[in-house]
Amino acid sequence: MARGLAVTALVVGVTRVSVPQADAAGAPANAESSTGALQPGRSLGRLGPLTDLIIQRLRVSDDVAASKFGTGSPIDDPAREQQVLEQVRNQAGDLGLDPVSATAFFQDQITASKVVQKGLFTRWAAHPEEAPTTRPDLGQIRTRLDQLTADLLRELKATVRLRAEPTACTVQLAVAAGSGAALERLDALHRQALTGAVHSVCAAHVN
Repeated sequence: MARGLAVTALVVGVTRVSVPQADAAGAPANAESSTGALQPGRSLGRLGPLTDLIIQRLRVSDDVAASKFGTGSPIDDPAREQQVLEQVRNQAGDLGLDPVSATAFFQDQITASKVVQKGLFTRWAAHPEEAPTTRPDLGQIRTRLDQLTADLLRELKATVRLRAEPTACTVQLAVAAGSGAALERLDALHRQALTGAVHSVCAAHVN
């Protein structure tokens, strides 16, 4: 409970971090496209690289929403979700990760993505002038998501011992999530999604 409150407070409450790259980057609150939206290695701390990848996946959710908006395609896609989770279970086993905790982490990523998509659908329906004017190719987006799945799993493996230490993980996650949200200038919707996406980061099992 304390861990969740600490991370939520920093993700939601931090609005600006005094780091030179933050002002130089001039990153938008929510990018229209995930392409080039994130420069690697920006979030602080030992969980910074993992947090960068989580934020990048959230950015891709913007493109998923843009590809579906106005087409009648549902946000929920149970078949695709099960495909992703089965892929995660298989790859986690190959990497020596606990499949249960890895699957829980990626279930959080899927849920966070849907938070972004639903929020953007609501925003665009209320303000049609803000709706995307191009429709990204969903096949290309899924290829990008598959690559991010592999990258995230490797980073989960690299941080498995840290994430199994509750106190150290909580502190490092708060630093990474808070700095990442501020440096990327995430808007309220994406900060809410980030809070959910990092929920299982500190629930690692060391085999």
